[in-house]
Amino acid sequence: MGSPKSPWEEIELGFNTNDGRGAEQVGFHGQRSQRSPRCRIFTGSLSQARAEPLSRWFDRGGDEAGRAGSIKESDGGSYHDSCDMAQPLETKRAQWNTVDGDTRWCCTYLLNPSDPLFIKIGEAFRQQTEEYGEITNIYNCDTFNENTPPTSEPEYISSLGAAVYKAMSKGNKNAVWLMQGWLFSSDSEFWKPPQMKALLHSVPFGTMIVLDLFADVKPIWNTSAQFYGTPYIWCMLHNFGGNIEMYGNLDSISSGPVDARVSENSTMVGVGMCMEGIEHNPVVYELMSEMAFRDEKVDVQKWLKSYARRRYMKQNDKVDAAWRFFTTLSTAALMELRYDHNTDFIVKLPDWDPSSSLHGTDTYMISTEPYETKRRFLFEDNSSDLPKAHLWYSTKEVIKALRLFLEAGDDLFGSLPYRYDMVDLTRQVLSKLANKVYMEAVTAFANKDIESLRRFSEKFLELIKDIDVLLASDDNFLLGTWLESAKKLARNSWERKQYEWNARTQVTMWYDSKGVNQSKLHDYANKFWSGLLEDYYLPRATLYFDELLKSLEDKKKLEIQKWRREWIMMSHKWQQSSSEVYPVKAEGDALAISRHLLSKYFTC
Repeated sequence: MGSPKSPWEEIELGFNTNDGRGAEQVGFHGQRSQRSPRCRIFTGSLSQARAEPLSRWFDRGGDEAGRAGSIKESDGGSYHDSCDMAQPLETKRAQWNTVDGDTRWCCTYLLNPSDPLFIKIGEAFRQQTEEYGEITNIYNCDTFNENTPPTSEPEYISSLGAAVYKAMSKGNKNAVWLMQGWLFSSDSEFWKPPQMKALLHSVPFGTMIVLDLFADVKPIWNTSAQFYGTPYIWCMLHNFGGNIEMYGNLDSISSGPVDARVSENSTMVGVGMCMEGIEHNPVVYELMSEMAFRDEKVDVQKWLKSYARRRYMKQNDKVDAAWRFFTTLSTAALMELRYDHNTDFIVKLPDWDPSSSLHGTDTYMISTEPYETKRRFLFEDNSSDLPKAHLWYSTKEVIKALRLFLEAGDDLFGSLPYRYDMVDLTRQVLSKLANKVYMEAVTAFANKDIESLRRFSEKFLELIKDIDVLLASDDNFLLGTWLESAKKLARNSWERKQYEWNARTQVTMWYDSKGVNQSKLHDYANKFWSGLLEDYYLPRATLYFDELLKSLEDKKKLEIQKWRREWIMMSHKWQQSSSEVYPVKAEGDALAISRHLLSKYFTC
């Protein structure tokens, strides 16, 4: 008897083909190739990553979901082969966020629904899950999640949808297909009404439920005639990559589910949360959780006052006043429907050559408006290569709120939720200040002002250090907690190293960086965590500013390729390291640190 295997592994072992493809060709969300490391995919986008995943890690998910009381669904089989699929089975290979389209890292194959294996494998998976005791009528399948179909012909799309449902329902007449609606948002140029209808109407009515995944920002139900009659769940996505930044459209959350439910010919059947990361912005998740039980819209201002009292277990006039200021930040139109990634320059340092875009003129210079009154972006010109840093609220008002919040500290500091919010708000204010300081530094570089460049770059680095100290004062902002939780899963030293590498990689730079070409997914899951700022973001920024200074001092062109090579090497070295042990307990007086930093960087 060998060790227990996952349903996909059992199916992999049970299938073989007659055309030389072999058993290694047939697994789809987990298969072994004789010529490649173990491959697993989740979105149908990736072929493989650097390290070999551990089977038992993937086996944990279903049981834990059941114990948590959530709706339990089986992976219905988005039949992608991520290794070495033979030509007779492939339709088209998609490239997804790769540096150079290297097929080792991307370009999965989609099993054609006309192939007899399509139904056979789907049925085999359903049977195998039943043997494991995973009985459910709900099957998840996201065939084209960030993968464009090989043809826009409605007939093909309809045939694929019908084949997927046939595989689900062949042995379960009550099967329900649960599908993310993200594809209709992320690839809206492809998914026009004919294509959407072809997929949504490819199954009997009532046997598909769509997750309107981004309804808090970009709802699909109201632009698609209620998903053309298909039942759907109104979902809040809110967060990408587990980034830490204070945002959330409370107005949308407090009214969107109600508007959808009472709309004409509504097919809404529930509400949900589909965040990529959690344990941040608790006010957003508190309100969204309540919307599942409310049948009327919420007065946000009134609700916030009650929320603050409940959260801190005590009423405080200054905190109430601070939360009134926060409303400006929390209910702003969220980056004009842009994705909710944190692009602050500390955690997502721009990879660019300022001299190539600024040209020593004012064309791309930082806005001349006062820092306190600018909105949305510090950097406004779309023709610049520089990524945009979010700034969609009045910094002056938020600094006022922080002052009020800290004045309540002596009364509320015994409350752990108060301490968390205080640290997070102080971090938010300092991070936005760092964006401004960065722009002042690169403007000085463009003007060939060495002393100003040195002064502003040193201030930027000092802000990173100070924010790291601040974050270290609360248990919720520690890199060590993340790394140690990963290492605790290991049963031996090899697994321990493997888990730690994955944990470090996930929050820094993913997979296919080469030489001077960084991964397109660097900093996707950036975090404001103590330890990560000091040991990763700080050295990276130091390398960058050193190159800027050297360029001016030597009167030579900035060696941007040299900087890229050095920081990519630094990133890989940090990911592979396992010698540092980061704290898992907070250190320092969070209130005293916050007050000190406020007085240090902002005058009254």
